[in-house]
Amino acid sequence: MIDYLKGQVAYIEADYAVIEVNDIGYRVFSPNPYALQAMPQPVTVHIHYHTREDATLLFGFESRQQKALFRKFLDVSGIGPKVALGMLSAGKPEKLVAAIQQDNLTYLTKLPGIGKKTAQRIVLDLKDKLDGIGIDLLGGALSSFTLQYEDAPNEPIAEGRAWKEAKDGLKALGYTETELDRAWQVLQHEVNADEQVDQLMKKALQQLFKG
Repeated sequence: MIDYLKGQVAYIEADYAVIEVNDIGYRVFSPNPYALQAMPQPVTVHIHYHTREDATLLFGFESRQQKALFRKFLDVSGIGPKVALGMLSAGKPEKLVAAIQQDNLTYLTKLPGIGKKTAQRIVLDLKDKLDGIGIDLLGGALSSFTLQYEDAPNEPIAEGRAWKEAKDGLKALGYTETELDRAWQVLQHEVNADEQVDQLMKKALQQLFKG
């Protein structure tokens, strides 16, 4: 298993770079091959080793955090290496993490290959699983993705007001009044009086995804 490669960038194409290590050229698919070329040589590229029936592929990243996030994306149903790589090529890791933790589906659906349902799956599957990947810039990025609520999402609010806030947020994501009322018919039997806005949104998205 290859964990990383250290060598010279021999040449680059649109979606990969060739890293020469001990006179062997490794084709490494990268979110931004040109960034590897711009780095001081020799470069250290962190590798995800991917095998399938017809090929063995190397995916390379500038940092271990990028690689860790790439692997998290692969854990989401419906996301393969090509889509995961496209997400990292379109958004900085800290912004991607912030968008997921802030339920920012608008941002996620702007990424290549990510539709509304896939974005919902990403949030549901990864929102509580990203703390350990160690992205130092996450704190600053979160402030730029603040949810547009009058109250902070972690502040406990009365149930009626919390659902109103959550419902307004879900409407902004494109859900209709009818869809949300149908979801609430189920949720009202499952929530507590001190339920928070972000918790209600997550439960509502789970219910909406079920159909």
